[in-house]
Amino acid sequence: MTIEVKPAHSFEDVATMFAPKKPESSVCWCLSWRLSSKENRDLQGTARAEKVRELCSRELAPGVLAYRDGEVVGWAGIAPRSELHPFAHSRKIPHIDDLPVWTLWCIRVRPGFRRQGITSALIEGAVDYASSRGAPAVESYPVDNGEHRVDATMAFVGTRRWFEQAGFTKAADTDAIAGGFPRILMRRAL
Repeated sequence: MTIEVKPAHSFEDVATMFAPKKPESSVCWCLSWRLSSKENRDLQGTARAEKVRELCSRELAPGVLAYRDGEVVGWAGIAPRSELHPFAHSRKIPHIDDLPVWTLWCIRVRPGFRRQGITSALIEGAVDYASSRGAPAVESYPVDNGEHRVDATMAFVGTRRWFEQAGFTKAADTDAIAGGFPRILMRRAL
């Protein structure tokens, strides 16, 4: 079984990861960390899907998708931090320097495919994509949970261990918390 990670230019494949059963539902579509609070609140129902369709059609993909034997099995949101309003303007997650870093903010693996190496492939594929687009470094803001289990609803931010295994190092503490755990700023230079 081969895992391949590609830029997310196929809206249909992204929809495999995020589309709700009822199209008019206002689900995340991984837009919450891309838009300002006001934009995120104002974008409702099918307009959220259309925003993602627009992002998929750009030259710069909104993230990467993992495929196993041709089937979509995972997603990682990655983009320049400057494009991600909540991170670009965060008071809780510091900017440690002026480097135009990229941020890997969301990792999602479909049920039935977890614990099969897809998370590692997504992190590496996202870093490779950022590198191919000229990123000098990639940051992520995972939880520092030690040996404690992270609730599945909050696991999208990742864990310190995942990123350490992918060659990231802790660069700073943050004032952010997810699922009851502190988030840290981790970085991998490219």
